[in-house]
Amino acid sequence: TNNYNHLIQSLCKQGNLRQALKLIPQEPNPTQRTYEFLILACTRQNARSYAPAIVRHLIDDGFDHDPFLSTKLIDMYSNFSSIDDARHVFDRTPEKTIFVWNAFLKALLLADEVEEALSLFRDIGRSGVSSDSFSYSYALKACLASCLPESVVFNRVREIHGHAIRASYDSRIHVATTLVDCYGKIGGVICSRKVFDEMPHRNVVSWSAMIACYAKNGRHFDALEIFREMMLRNPEIAPNSVTMVSVLQACAGLAAMGQGKLLHCYVLRRGIDSTVSVVNALISMYIKCGNLDAGRRIFDSRMSKDVVTWNSMISGYGVHGFGNEAIQVFEEMIREGITPSSITFVSVLGACSHAGLVEEGRRLLESMEKEHNLIPESEHYACMVDLLGRAGRLDEAAKIIEGMEFEPGPTVWGSLLGACRIHGSIELAEKASSHLFELEPKNAGNYVLLADIYAEAKMWEEVNRVRKLLEERELQKLPGCSWIEVKKKLYSFVSVDGLNPQTEEVHALLAELVKEVKGMGYMPDTRVVLYDLDPDEKEKIVMGHSEKLALAFGLIRGGKGEVIRITKNLRLCEDCHSLTKFISKFTKREILVRDVNRFHHFRDGACSCLDYW
Repeated sequence: TNNYNHLIQSLCKQGNLRQALKLIPQEPNPTQRTYEFLILACTRQNARSYAPAIVRHLIDDGFDHDPFLSTKLIDMYSNFSSIDDARHVFDRTPEKTIFVWNAFLKALLLADEVEEALSLFRDIGRSGVSSDSFSYSYALKACLASCLPESVVFNRVREIHGHAIRASYDSRIHVATTLVDCYGKIGGVICSRKVFDEMPHRNVVSWSAMIACYAKNGRHFDALEIFREMMLRNPEIAPNSVTMVSVLQACAGLAAMGQGKLLHCYVLRRGIDSTVSVVNALISMYIKCGNLDAGRRIFDSRMSKDVVTWNSMISGYGVHGFGNEAIQVFEEMIREGITPSSITFVSVLGACSHAGLVEEGRRLLESMEKEHNLIPESEHYACMVDLLGRAGRLDEAAKIIEGMEFEPGPTVWGSLLGACRIHGSIELAEKASSHLFELEPKNAGNYVLLADIYAEAKMWEEVNRVRKLLEERELQKLPGCSWIEVKKKLYSFVSVDGLNPQTEEVHALLAELVKEVKGMGYMPDTRVVLYDLDPDEKEKIVMGHSEKLALAFGLIRGGKGEVIRITKNLRLCEDCHSLTKFISKFTKREILVRDVNRFHHFRDGACSCLDYW
């Protein structure tokens, strides 16, 4: 009789499920393995219509209590997105092994039933069955999938972490790596690092998770440092495409093109340059380092491009101020038959904003719903508000916000507040900031922007009131920081601080340059100083801005005639912008500054942003 079992299994392997099912009634003793083959074939072929017959036979043959087959059935139903059927199998299995629990846990996770997944994980502990590495990983992933506030998610991850420590599972490579990844995704960099440091063994996934954690949380120096450590300490572990994407993101974050080029060579040597995610990271790295041409060359050399590849190129042109080129790439993408995503529109609308293309922006926003079936979200309205606001059409920007069908988020009000700063509109600034203080009570940047607007209007009492609010709420203004890469080494500078390297030499050169360019018409712009001080004191403060220090350092240490590339973590202030224009003319050097909004390409006394940023 066993020949039927063997035949059924062979038919399943060949994908002939209909024939296999016909033979089942003729086999008096189907084995567990036969049913496993039937269920797997049904799952692989997505043959939902055959499932009831398989289950009926399985129950008739007394296998409905078999925990091994229950696991396979739960996987099958999960694959069909039938979570209720999966739950039914789980409930009717009397002997729930850890594999049965895990199968249903995974099914709930894939069905976005996050709360039920977490309560099921707690039930495993109560049932007397011991969780394994997979249970912890699924539970941790369920924490991240919930839409709850970050603090709640963080506490849940901590709770599961504690559970894993008590069960001595926290050092298992699979669990520890998931913990590093989860803490990284919710901003718990210190916790990630602690778990990582305590791991007895690490594989390429563990190292990659730690690098990604630093890169995602803006700790780019640390990401590069730990990558270097991985290459030195574990040369037998070869970085894969996931590792390289994070490392390239870190180079992009610091505009470290020298190191980025070395990584590009490594990627080519290892032959992982054909992976789309690596290609996209390379394009993005070159663009963010200010080398738009290199990014475009890689883009043009690729036959297969996904939506992210196109988005990278569109936003690249945007941040460099080439709005029309961004629109051209967008239109080319549509012609190629690639469906634009929500992010594509954020990129192309952002490009219109940087180039002041108001009518094109309007047309694109309208086309989202009409032509591409995409509902505009908060980010798209924020781009439109930014576009109108920068162009000085603040009333229209306010009207767009009033006409929104949902509650405007912080990005929308933030765009309006930024526009109020450029155009000095106090009434609208107060309206925008009152919403922002409610939506983002801990974001010091909003308070600083409002104080800037009041300071510009010489409303010192109001400036003090906002500064008091900052102090009462114990919020710290983010200190200005700039990076510069000189001879493949990275140097960072913090505004007005005695800890910067070679500060005396840097300050001496700055003072000399300022003296020279004042003769060419440079006037220090001290409006950014939020204190009611005399002009000389204010000038001293703006001379300590990190971007000026990095620029002077680049002039002292950089090679003759090289482009000076600086990255800044905040918006470039008006004074740094003005001084850099004069210095580019006086020193006959090309200077590239990337601030939080865009690129500024200074050459011969002019900037690519046309003083619109």
